[in-house]
Amino acid sequence: MELKDPKLTKQLLWQEYQAEHGRAALGYTQFCEHYRRWKGSQRRSMRQQHYAGEKLFIDFCGPTVPIVDPRTGEIRKAAIFVATLGASNYTYIEACAGQDQQSWLMANSRCLSFLGGVPTLLVPDNLKAAVAKADKFEPTINSDYQALARHYRCTVMPARPYKPKDKSKVEGAVLIVERWVLARLRHQIFYSLEALNQAIRLLNHQLNERPMKAYNGLSRKDLFQQIDQPALKALPAFPYEYTEYKVAKVGPDYHLQFDKHYYSVPHALCGERLEIQATATMIWVHHKGQCVAQHVRSSKAFGQTSELSHLPPAHAAHQEWGPERLRQWAEKIGPDTLGVVLAIEKRKAHPVLAQRTCLALLGLQKSYGSKRLERACGMALQQQATFTGFIKNLLKNGFDQTQPDTESSAPALIHTNLRGPHHYQ
Repeated sequence: MELKDPKLTKQLLWQEYQAEHGRAALGYTQFCEHYRRWKGSQRRSMRQQHYAGEKLFIDFCGPTVPIVDPRTGEIRKAAIFVATLGASNYTYIEACAGQDQQSWLMANSRCLSFLGGVPTLLVPDNLKAAVAKADKFEPTINSDYQALARHYRCTVMPARPYKPKDKSKVEGAVLIVERWVLARLRHQIFYSLEALNQAIRLLNHQLNERPMKAYNGLSRKDLFQQIDQPALKALPAFPYEYTEYKVAKVGPDYHLQFDKHYYSVPHALCGERLEIQATATMIWVHHKGQCVAQHVRSSKAFGQTSELSHLPPAHAAHQEWGPERLRQWAEKIGPDTLGVVLAIEKRKAHPVLAQRTCLALLGLQKSYGSKRLERACGMALQQQATFTGFIKNLLKNGFDQTQPDTESSAPALIHTNLRGPHHYQ
């Protein structure tokens, strides 16, 4: 009992014992041997009962497997996920990119799909991806892991800290995986996670098919089919999809950033802090519990995804004037206006710049009318000066009105008092 005090040692206790008993005292070696035997006799271990379909023990292996990038030669370490059912020892093995939250959750999901059913309890170790705060009696489960458990209608019951016997099944499975699987792969070089998992799946199948002496030659697969499989609950209609949550502030351009991409929200929410819910394919934005925006997730870094209904009316009107609509507008005015628009589009380096210049032409139509704009555009094409400044100058100074209108010009007058060209010869 005294050795529970960290300040005391067996050496000190033996010295005190020797001083008390003199020559009759045991030597230090025998003293330690008797202490070891006594301590061993004090241990008590309750035999664990594992019921069909009740517990799935889950953990990561200690050793990792190197994956080599074929282009750069960079080596990254793949974590090995192991799960085993308590009653049958049926085992699932998978290589993950790491022990991060997403790798952990998706490995759990794929494991349950592999089993074809859901056990009553998930028994993980106290890693951060599963347990937010470890406690012997009331651990705090990670919120994302709790969401996975709700999706599969099961319960998470982490092993107690510093109690390896709580997860002895998976500890044994991890040891077997290290000796049966990882030892066989030690001489192979893998260039992708997919290639590593392909090799692991083959050995995983062989491990589950291998007869076990302690079970009269039955394999893990045999026991699984007899004991665990009939007792597992049915899988949900859809597999679990990893979901990320984030709070982001809406900028003055009514867009918020998520994963280096910008998504629009209703412009009235500028400056608000909104909740983002993101899966691998979709983005949902919530404000006070209500979904205010929904977008297809984009992987384009620093790109922009906007919905027209989110824009202020003035901005929405501006956005509606795309290249096709501008050409249609110009064609209605006349061929010369269309020619100027096409020339501007060809000259400008970016469509946005061309749109801005063409919208300036639209403003000239409102000020001077379609007929005068068409004439001025015709003069600009003749002079090869398709610039809004040149066209505006023609209209402002009335130069377009000095050009005769061929459609309304009257025939030349014939009169006896008029001199003809022959008069000057």
